[in-house]
Amino acid sequence: MQICESPADLQALKAQNVGFVPTMGALHAGHLSLIERAKAENAFVVVSIFVNPTQFGANEDFSQYPRPIEKDLELCAKVGVDALFTPKADTLYPFKEAVSLTPPKDLLGFEADIRPGHFGGVLQVVLKLFNLVRPTKAYFGQKDAQQLLIIQRAVADLFLPVEVVACPTLRDSDGLALSSRNAYLSPKERQLALKIPKALTTIKEAYEAGITQRASLLTLGQEVLSPLEVQYLALVNRQLLPLERIEPNNSLILTAVKVGTTRLLDNLWL
Repeated sequence: MQICESPADLQALKAQNVGFVPTMGALHAGHLSLIERAKAENAFVVVSIFVNPTQFGANEDFSQYPRPIEKDLELCAKVGVDALFTPKADTLYPFKEAVSLTPPKDLLGFEADIRPGHFGGVLQVVLKLFNLVRPTKAYFGQKDAQQLLIIQRAVADLFLPVEVVACPTLRDSDGLALSSRNAYLSPKERQLALKIPKALTTIKEAYEAGITQRASLLTLGQEVLSPLEVQYLALVNRQLLPLERIEPNNSLILTAVKVGTTRLLDNLWL
């Protein structure tokens, strides 16, 4: 496995048919599933590890975000990553003031309301990484649904020569969606967090039983999530527009829930 710290290192690879998995490190089985799919579909796989400062707000967990780089290196080598890109902040942001990007307003709300500027920072770093890695395909998990939709829109709108591949959310054996932030949960909080996948399962089962109206489905979910702090629980289509009832193959249940001090995202694609 080649370790690349600079753009020059990446350019020296001269690889064709590149699969790319951008990450912030603290790799878990969810990331590894993206890497495995990239390996199956491409001749050469690049993974990046970079905790991007521009997508964190002033009171968020940038300084505390887990950075087990040695473990991440071992995992990437073990699963056969061809090249690992580990840039420093001043490599990706060489100027005092970077060019800013604004996500489309029709895809905002939800995370954008709670984390102002977050998606601008996400687009900023993802487009920088795309320009450096020049991937054929890039792999993103469906767990961060709003992020995925915004990146897909940016790629289409800017005519970028990369295919964004959406990959299903991977879950732990207890049903909790895999996330680097799960490490923040105490054992008691972990048990409370299981209300999140249970709420989504309850909604899915109700839909399969014939209930399609938004109010009824979200009420069922809210009942399961009580007494956790639900920041949002919404039914939208895949353009993030609110729905009154499920539209098959075009619907999302989005939720963000605080468990203790930890924010957890999850969703259900219907």
